[in-house]
Amino acid sequence: MNRRNAIATTLGAALAACSKPAARRPNILFVMTDDHATSALGCYGNTLVRTPTLDRLASEGVRFTNAFCTNSLCAPGRAATITGTYSHRNRILGNSEMKGAEEHLDQSLPTYPRVLQANGYRTALVGKWHMSDDPKGFDYWCVLPGQGLYFDPDFIENGQRKKFPGYASDVTTDIALRFLEQAGSAGDGKPWCLVYQHKAPHRPFLPPPRHAKLYDGVEIPYPATFDDDYATRKVAAAAEDMRFDLSLEPDYVKEIPKGLDRAAKKRWIYQRFVKDYYGAIAGVDDNFGRVLDHLRKTNQYDNTLVIYTTDNGFFVGDHGWYDKRFMYEPSLRIPLIVKPPAASGSGRVTADFALNIDYASTILDYAGCTIPETMQGRSLRPVLEGSTPSDWPTSMYYAYFENSWVLAGKGKEAMSDPSFAFFTPHRIGPHRGVRTRTHKLIHYHAEGDYWELFDLEKDPNELNNLYGKPEVGALTGELKAELTRLRRKYGDVA
Repeated sequence: MNRRNAIATTLGAALAACSKPAARRPNILFVMTDDHATSALGCYGNTLVRTPTLDRLASEGVRFTNAFCTNSLCAPGRAATITGTYSHRNRILGNSEMKGAEEHLDQSLPTYPRVLQANGYRTALVGKWHMSDDPKGFDYWCVLPGQGLYFDPDFIENGQRKKFPGYASDVTTDIALRFLEQAGSAGDGKPWCLVYQHKAPHRPFLPPPRHAKLYDGVEIPYPATFDDDYATRKVAAAAEDMRFDLSLEPDYVKEIPKGLDRAAKKRWIYQRFVKDYYGAIAGVDDNFGRVLDHLRKTNQYDNTLVIYTTDNGFFVGDHGWYDKRFMYEPSLRIPLIVKPPAASGSGRVTADFALNIDYASTILDYAGCTIPETMQGRSLRPVLEGSTPSDWPTSMYYAYFENSWVLAGKGKEAMSDPSFAFFTPHRIGPHRGVRTRTHKLIHYHAEGDYWELFDLEKDPNELNNLYGKPEVGALTGELKAELTRLRRKYGDVA
């Protein structure tokens, strides 16, 4: 059997494997925002941000405090979610969208929408997609091209480009509700899966006009690491284009008061960008509430699996940065709230690990479909139902790849090349690492052989790199062995 036939056989088997009776299959609502930091939700402890819909969902479902992305970047986060695989497996390593250099999702991999569609689900995708290939596995799709615009955005609807007046989060929700209304009126009893993905709160941080002044007169607290000096972390010290006071100044150059010194300007920009960021989140929360209200009014909510998450974590002034990419906690950690069918996990909080590659398996498990062998994640269903298996993972593997095709092992020499900025505005090279419940080890392999080790219990802000200190010699060996084990487990050993 040649490779093409083998791929077709494997994919075909994966798509035709649903066992649960159609009458009992739940609807599925998968919600993903863009760059939504865990620190920016009320249910995760933020008393200023306005997220009543998400807070209510957390009170009715299960909230994860140790949910992580596997590659903190937009397109890789979406590819990992839909295929249940790491970036090196699905081939979406970074955000390459340049014509002639686009990365393409490995179409031999089953995705959860394709499996659901092949097994009787009505499937739809609305909002942000952010991958080069047209969506597959959806009966209906209407997506923003690339990053999309916040105001009067174009959408591509089943291949046809159209302009929609209004604010992106509102428009995305209008389209989602139209699909739900059509699915409800079809009368064929088919369950549905709606992948509902927002552009917000991605930069530029533009809230809907109704929330533009939501935080006027409020001073947003500064993160503990706001004035980080990066004393023990040389890669972080070199990442000047991550610093929001430098990178975001052009966004507000016409509004920044004259005569401010550097420190005062940094505080001004921080206050402005966080208020806009929180306002964009409030717009998402409003609209998510519209969708859940529709499900409640149509008596579908109880029989719907609802998953809320984001594509990656985000620095909201943490370490003096915005953006993501690094394996540090604000970038690695993601919000995850799951309301199982019949709300069987009502109001519970779990510290069990969850990865973005676990979502696909979880969805297919609840739908009664066999989980394809290609998927590297594990169904979260036992955790959601309060019966965490004894062998549940207590460590996770992270691998960031973007810029690897430019760096090609040249490390900082390549990163200092002016042509490098053509590929990415953030000169952060590939790195990988392992996180346990108590420690984190990061290997910046594009920097030669540079390592960082953090004690997350004593140093939760990851300011003190312990690598190379005699007192952590044994621990370092254990973490390196675990990193090697996980690389082999997931096949990232090239």
